[in-house]
Amino acid sequence: MSTPKTPTRGLGRGLSALMSDVNTPLEAPKSALNPTDQTLPTDQVYPNPDQPRRTFDDQAMDDLTASIAEKGIIQPLIVRRKPSENGSYEIVAGERRWRAAQRAQLHVVPVIIREFTDLEVLEVAIIENIQRSDLNAIDEAAGYKQLMEKFGRTQEDMGKALGKSRSHIANLVRLLTLPASVQSFLQNGTLSAGHARTLVGHPDADKLAAEIVKKGLSVRDAEKLAKTSKNPKKSPNSAETVTKDADTVQIENDLSAHLGLKVNIAHVTGRENGQVVLNYRDLEQLDDLLRLLSGS
Repeated sequence: MSTPKTPTRGLGRGLSALMSDVNTPLEAPKSALNPTDQTLPTDQVYPNPDQPRRTFDDQAMDDLTASIAEKGIIQPLIVRRKPSENGSYEIVAGERRWRAAQRAQLHVVPVIIREFTDLEVLEVAIIENIQRSDLNAIDEAAGYKQLMEKFGRTQEDMGKALGKSRSHIANLVRLLTLPASVQSFLQNGTLSAGHARTLVGHPDADKLAAEIVKKGLSVRDAEKLAKTSKNPKKSPNSAETVTKDADTVQIENDLSAHLGLKVNIAHVTGRENGQVVLNYRDLEQLDDLLRLLSGS
């Protein structure tokens, strides 16, 4: 009798095992394809409706279409049998290749068929998106956050499996605590991740981001601007100024990265007590926080 899977942490296979499917070399010669790989009619393959990535760059798609028209698809798509329809298959990884194959009018596509659960399909889709070189910092951070929240992955787990440092992952996830307007600058390439990191936890991050973009400031200048414009915060229990040392700021940043929320630690000057304030964007994020705190 098989042991049932744990709902969150136990997907049966580890992150590295799932990634072994995604990590097939992109430029392997056609002769290197596994002889057990199959081909399927293009019209029997369908995109995953829960695919995390929704936008596809037109120029990049044109380039991929031209490459596939000339050389074919070198890296097979990963698919699973579509649960609701016989003879149909759902894409787990490779939707861009499938779309380009349609544009190139290919009648069949090479595939690797895998038996994945719904959760594993989502995890592989997130992993594939994270590995893409053109992914902006916010989308990459959102992918890391999904892996942590939905699958119980730690930053160390992801760092080892994805070849990223834990600090790289932590710094990106902190960007999700920035205001929506600042995140939009990051998504459209107006602001770099280096600029945005100087604004994490700043009460006027949105205004400073607009000023940085308008003046075309360097990361170093942005850091100076953030430091000189940061207003001293007041303790909620007194009129005394709250001063924060580097350790307190680091703890705030680590908590923000772990929870996906803006965290503020306020110490009362000259005392040992204080407050930890968690800021949520919407009711859905509040629900996530309550589940986390209750251990459910």
